[in-house]
Amino acid sequence: MKPMNDTEISEFLLLGFSGDPKLHPLIFALFLSMYLVTVLGNLLIILATISDSHLHTPMYFFLSNLSFVDICFTSTNVPKMLLNIQTQSKAITYPGCITQIHFFVLLIELDILLLTVMAYDRYVAICHPLHYLVIMKPHLCGLLILVSWVVRVLYALL
Repeated sequence: MKPMNDTEISEFLLLGFSGDPKLHPLIFALFLSMYLVTVLGNLLIILATISDSHLHTPMYFFLSNLSFVDICFTSTNVPKMLLNIQTQSKAITYPGCITQIHFFVLLIELDILLLTVMAYDRYVAICHPLHYLVIMKPHLCGLLILVSWVVRVLYALL
């Protein structure tokens, strides 16, 4: 009988930015501040489009959805990274890694598809300005967002 390695991988080790513990508070503060600015900026965009009735147009509807996806996107990686920096831990479990990659792929692809939908909206506004309100009805905008989510969730599951 040949000797075999029967070890099972239960977690991965992540490489950090710096092995010097003196730099960890600076790195933590830098990434925490960038994360908070990103989340607060996107929340302000969403609140502005909801609160002002002049911004209830298809482009601002797509922009608020894009801001929501950006909040979710930054929230997939940065909190785990901040936790690893703070606790000096470099491990991530295998299911945690797969979950993080799934949401990373899902939200990146959704970002791209929302930008494509926004480009279509601008195309209709520029090339067919008199028919814009007839073509870009709220029902169609909601359907475009729904199709984007469904297609990207199915793609990310692959």
